Amino acid sequence: MSEQLGGYTRNVRDYLAHANAGDPTSPDTFFRRNLPRIGLYDSAGDTGQVALATGVMTSVPIHLRAGDVITTVSVRSGATAAGTPTNYWVALYDSSATPALLAQSADQTSTAWAANTTKSLALSAPVTITRSGIYWVGIMVTATTPPTLLGACAAPAVVTGERNLSQSSGSSLTATAPATITSVTAKSFVPYVVLT
Repeated sequence: MSEQLGGYTRNVRDYLAHANAGDPTSPDTFFRRNLPRIGLYDSAGDTGQVALATGVMTSVPIHLRAGDVITTVSVRSGATAAGTPTNYWVALYDSSATPALLAQSADQTSTAWAANTTKSLALSAPVTITRSGIYWVGIMVTATTPPTLLGACAAPAVVTGERNLSQSSGSSLTATAPATITSVTAKSFVPYVVLT
């Protein structure tokens, strides 16, 4: 067993047993997330690590498996609510080298997004994943003050070939997600997203 697990010599199922406490009670409940539920913090507490900038999409990678059916994207705000929003949405992008848009939610326009609130937005249509791999979830808010988000801080890529764990792209975005993710800038703050 130690050869299969590299340098780890103990039982991996025992090592990960604590994860059972935070997972859904039914093993049949489908969900995917990009981060564990523990160790998250509110981006409001770190002015150097901004979660969202108005009119700019933040995207994060998430591993999806062939056969997954994605209908909803959930993101949780932190202590700062969206101030005078005019547009916001979430989007799912494929696993291409230049990720292409698979679906986005309806534009939420001026709908309030309160502090410390999970926002679950349905995609325009369910997306069935045909190939296992790394996909991208985009989050965009145009507002006088974008909400802060729960998430984690990540180091930038160090090893050649490492992907960004959070990135920004686009500018002056409003109701429609870009067709592809291009011209990205790496970010340190990684929003926590859940797909169901």
